[in-house]
Parts: sequence; structure tokens; C-alpha cells
Amino acid sequence: MAFGGLVALDDVTLTVPDRRIVGLIGPNGAGKTTLFNCLTGLYAPTGGRVLLDGRPLAADPAEAMGNGVSRTFQNIRLFPGMSALDNVLVGRHTRIRQGLLSALLHGPGFRRSEAAAIERARTELAFVGLRPEGGTPARSLPYGDQRRLEIARALAGDPAVLMLDEPTAGMNGQETTAMRTLIGAIRDRGIAVVVIEHDTKFIFSLCDHVHVLVRGRMLADGPPGTVRADPRVIEAYLGTT
Repeated sequence: MAFGGLVALDDVTLTVPDRRIVGLIGPNGAGKTTLFNCLTGLYAPTGGRVLLDGRPLAADPAEAMGNGVSRTFQNIRLFPGMSALDNVLVGRHTRIRQGLLSALLHGPGFRRSEAAAIERARTELAFVGLRPEGGTPARSLPYGDQRRLEIARALAGDPAVLMLDEPTAGMNGQETTAMRTLIGAIRDRGIAVVVIEHDTKFIFSLCDHVHVLVRGRMLADGPPGTVRADPRVIEAYLGTT
């Protein structure tokens, strides 16, 4: 991925197996979020391909989500004036297939779809640890709950792959532990998870496989213990402390 003369990602390969948690670490400016943007259709890569189950994905966020790739953002992107429930419904509505006439007339099919979407949204709210009624405006939720709400919205779209960009940023120790448990529960639902984090202790205790990105290139990857002990990773990112 190049921006003019700046090459942000160079010869990067990332494989995400089913039912695995994959970590992505590296210093600021390494290209981690740029990689997420390429994988989720926000950026059109200037070279290479993005494949899901062997099928190429176009650089289109709606197509990526429709094909099973959902994400959260480093900086929380909720609809602050909408209720928690309505925020999750936004994610669920990508799976509702109703014709224009049915939607305009609020026919029986539309009403059934809406009722099913509301029930699913409440299920996801409860799954992430929020009140299933979901009546509180998103802006009124504590910071950690807003993080969980964004995950609930992503889950409502039935992803095969969930991509989390710094899900524990700004959280205290107790919230971080709860997030680790939640991500494990998501994996147990059969969803592959990719996590960007600067908290390496969190990553190494959570992930099945870890990739290290430095200056736009993959420096190393492997099981957490192998990556943590790699002299190149220690020198470039982890340090000796």
C-alpha cells in the first residue's frame, strides 16, 4: 500500500485461520491500522490481493462486511445520540434482505425482519455484557462499555472474521481482563479474530499466533512464545525490559 511516494505496507502477508485469535503488534507508524483498512475495504491496495475463503474481496467496506469481515476502530466510532440498541441494529441491518416496497409499507415480512433484528441485537448486547434493553444513549455509556458496544455492533453482522483495533486502549486492569475473556468467547463462537494492541502482555496471553509489523514489513510471526523470544522483535519493538 503506497500513498504517493510513501510505501506504508510492503510485501505483507497475513493468514487468519478459522477459530483462531491472531495478534498484530508493532511500533507506532508500523502500518497496522493501514493493513486493517486494506483488509476491510477502506483502502484499495496498490498491489496484492485480499482473499476470504479463497475469494477475492473488492475494496468496498459494504462488500467486506457483507462477505463476513467486521471491525472496530482505534478511536470509537459509534452514533452517540442513538441508543445502544439502535447502534447494534445498524450492524444487523446489513443482513436484512427486504425489498423497497415492503420497507416503505412496513408489511408483515418487514415487521418480522425488524423483530428478529431487535432480538438479535439484544442477544449481542447481553453477550458483550451490556443491558439487553439497550435504551441508554451511546454517549452516556462509560468508556469501557462503549468499546463493548462497538464489538456488539460488529458481531451483529455475522462476521467470519472480526478485526479489533486496540480494543483495550484506555481500559483499566479489570476491564482489560474482561475484554480478554470476551475475545475468547467470540473465538469460541467459531469466529476468527485479529487484534491490534500495544499491550504486549495482553497479546501474548490471548493469541494463538502473533505477527510483528515494523516499518510496513512483517518482521516475524509465530506462536506467542517464539515471537516474544525473537532477538529481532526484542531489538525492534519489545526492548530488553
